[in-house]
Parts: sequence; structure tokens; C-alpha cells
Amino acid sequence: METSLELDVLIYPDEVRVATPEDLLQWELETASQVSVPTVRLFVALYPYNPAAMSPNYETAAEELPFVPGQIIKVFGDKDADGFYHGESGGLSGFVPGNMVAEIPVDDEYLKHLLMQQGFLPVDHTAEMPLTSDLSGTGSVRDDAVVRRMVALFDYDPWESSPNVDSEAELGFRSGDIIYVLGDMDPDGFYYGDVHGRRGLVPSNFLQPLPWN
Repeated sequence: METSLELDVLIYPDEVRVATPEDLLQWELETASQVSVPTVRLFVALYPYNPAAMSPNYETAAEELPFVPGQIIKVFGDKDADGFYHGESGGLSGFVPGNMVAEIPVDDEYLKHLLMQQGFLPVDHTAEMPLTSDLSGTGSVRDDAVVRRMVALFDYDPWESSPNVDSEAELGFRSGDIIYVLGDMDPDGFYYGDVHGRRGLVPSNFLQPLPWN
């Protein structure tokens, strides 16, 4: 009775030899390093989302991820054609509507790990105004706007200090208030921000960025 023996071999231009366990391990490591890994990003939920009651896609609502304001969601890759990300949070995974969340601008992998362990960020009363609402003609905020956390350095009263005629579109605040800035600065040096659940324009030169930890 014949017995067949299978061996892994390495073929070089000038030789053929049997692969050692070390050769196989090196090959596995090199192969693994070439596999593309989806980009992992962190998002925070701005609004409560119950797919069963709120999803625009009734037939696939069971594949979507439920969440509450402030919940941190790990997102893989980019938004699909329907405006949904694929993410996971709280041991669950599913599709995430892009207009209900905002990206947390952090690249450090250790900080990402800490934020995921924390699970939540303080996003109070964010559901009172949609991100895409028009702010008295000042324009809309993109549904993928990045959220940044800032602190007010000085008191600000738009009626007394604003350089703009339409100061009613601006928010007043006091020194030490935490302000969540949505998106980029406009040409006039103002952000669109959230202060204690109120939203409006805030002057950038009155604010100082804060870390998320």
C-alpha cells in the first residue's frame, strides 16, 4: 500500500527546497499584511434611533443598528448609496443612518480604544434641531459634519457684541460653557454650535478646543 506525503516547497530561480515552519510563518505574516483592512472610524449618535419605528427601509429595518444620543458607534468604511454606514456598538452591528450621527475626529488608536470602552459622550438635547435644518437663512449643516468639543473663554452676548446685523441667529453663552461645534468655520469666523441644547452661530475667537477624554 503506497503512502503519499505532502510537502510545501519554495521555488527559487536557482533552487527548489522544502519549506521550513519558519518559512511558512513568514509567508503567513506577509500575506496577512497585504489584506486590506476597512477603515475604522468613531461616530457619536446625535439623536435616538429605533429602526423598527423610524427606518425608511421597512423590509431591512432588522438589519439596522438602534442607538440613543451620545452613544459611540464604531463605523467601518464609507457611507453607502442610501446614506447608511455599517457599524457596531454595544455588542450589536448593523446599518447606521448617516444623518443621525457625526464623526469624532480622533486618529490615535489608543484614544479610540478608550472612547469605545467609555461607550458614550455627553451630547445633551441634540435631538431638538436636525443637523440639516436651515438656520434662519444661514445655510445648512452637512449630515456628515464633524462634531468638536470646545469651551467658551469669555462671556458672549450677541445683542451687545455681535458684528452682524442678523445677530438673532447667534447664541449667547458664558465663560466656561461647553459648546459642541458642528462642522467647519464659516467665512465670517463663526461656527454652528450647540450650547445646552440651543443651536446657532458662535464666534470662533471666543472658543478653545477641548479633547474628548
